[in-house]
Amino acid sequence: MKLHEILNQIYPLSQEAAQKILRYSSEIRLSKGHTLLEADKNETSIYFIKKGIVRAFAPKEEKDIGKEGDPIVSMKSYVANLPGYECVELLEDCELYEIKNNDLQLLFLEDIQIANWGRKFAERLLVQTEERLISKLFKSAKERYLELLEENPDFVQRIQLGYIASYLGITQVSLSRIRAEIK
Repeated sequence: MKLHEILNQIYPLSQEAAQKILRYSSEIRLSKGHTLLEADKNETSIYFIKKGIVRAFAPKEEKDIGKEGDPIVSMKSYVANLPGYECVELLEDCELYEIKNNDLQLLFLEDIQIANWGRKFAERLLVQTEERLISKLFKSAKERYLELLEENPDFVQRIQLGYIASYLGITQVSLSRIRAEIK
């Protein structure tokens, strides 16, 4: 995906506003296994996945998975300029777009459309977090797995089952039972 496509998925930007963000972004390539964000560290950049898959996790907690088009951001660092909670590890070789938080904050001050985009970006991440919490509280593991298959069918081929089980909040044995049950 191109960066302007990812940005416009969050909130449509004029060509001029998108170009301002593009000027401050850079494309990077990192190898599988690289730790992109570290817990208890103040992160200075946000990333958008052009190609590849990552997993986000807090030490001793469940994992989250990100794919092409998804942002990688420590919201605590982004919003409050404080060390974040999570680590992010690349599960595949990845191509990423990087934007420094300071540059983005300056763009928010100079362009209201980019500031509105930033608000929509934060709102979108809040809704995703809420949906994941509600899913964990009110859906069965089987329902969560079927939802994952519907929304991201390629994950089963691209991600180790242990990571998928962790993402669903279940053991790998439970995931194996669910998979056998739905075949």
